Amino acid sequence: MKILIIPGLTLPSVADEDIERIRIAGGNAEVVVSALEDAIKQVGDTDVVLGLLSKKMFLASSRLKWVHAIASGVDMFLYDEFVSSGVILTSEKGLVGEHLADHGFGLLLMLTRQLATALRLGPASWEHRPEMRSKEIELTGSTLGIFGFGGTGKAMARRAVGFGMRVIALDREEMEVSDGADEVVGPEGFESMLARSDVVSICCPLTPETRGKFDSSTFSAMKDEALLVNVTRGEVMVEEDLVVALREGVIAGAALDVAPREPLPENSELWTLENVVMSPHTAGASQFRASRNIDRFIRNLEHFRVGESLEGVIDKELGY
Repeated sequence: MKILIIPGLTLPSVADEDIERIRIAGGNAEVVVSALEDAIKQVGDTDVVLGLLSKKMFLASSRLKWVHAIASGVDMFLYDEFVSSGVILTSEKGLVGEHLADHGFGLLLMLTRQLATALRLGPASWEHRPEMRSKEIELTGSTLGIFGFGGTGKAMARRAVGFGMRVIALDREEMEVSDGADEVVGPEGFESMLARSDVVSICCPLTPETRGKFDSSTFSAMKDEALLVNVTRGEVMVEEDLVVALREGVIAGAALDVAPREPLPENSELWTLENVVMSPHTAGASQFRASRNIDRFIRNLEHFRVGESLEGVIDKELGY
């Protein structure tokens, strides 16, 4: 078996001891580490890839059986040739929710506790204390609506319980109530969830079904005092509709780690709106992320060799 490792943003390097663990788990496999720009020279006779796989690289492969992504979102893999192939796709889905949820609540608190205002004003903030205090919001007793009840959605729900919030989660799959959620509804409950939520958190993957889901009609269905949180995929939001909703008070604010365009151009009005806080798609960082994914990959190698089911399998037709 030949295993090709292609480091990237979430897995910038692989330690020698981990390469040895991978070699052993693969049954004395040949393990090659290659930069992305050189990987096409290695992919032809590769059986397993750990990393990103472009369409050009996929078409150059001849015996590829399985790809393990170093990203939680896999929309970049879903080109027709790969989707229709028999190549298995797994990912770190379910492993990134904890730090994404930490970041989501961090951004949310920047709005609710006027922390963004304090940072922006600096020393002058002391002159605006009454105004800032009048806008501060306590989360206790408010309702969090979660759009997508996977790993990130469940992690958001658990944190919401700590803040004394009620949680309504929505998922396209039938799911049991868990992780502190008070109820879990299906797609038919979308508008009801929006209407009852004080904070709406986008926690879904990017699929044809979710792309552009948060548009003008969605924002209009939300409370005018509601806040939007998004730490998963920016393309779920329609940028122009979001700007209008924020500028005209259709919703009260947005806490975003992702944007509909990335990097978000300087001329986007999202940069100038005082009811928006943003970070540059950094919610996915954690000191534990790479090791968690390598551990899953090694477990999956052991399963793969004996024909057992793998962890984190992606349904390529659904996109998650």
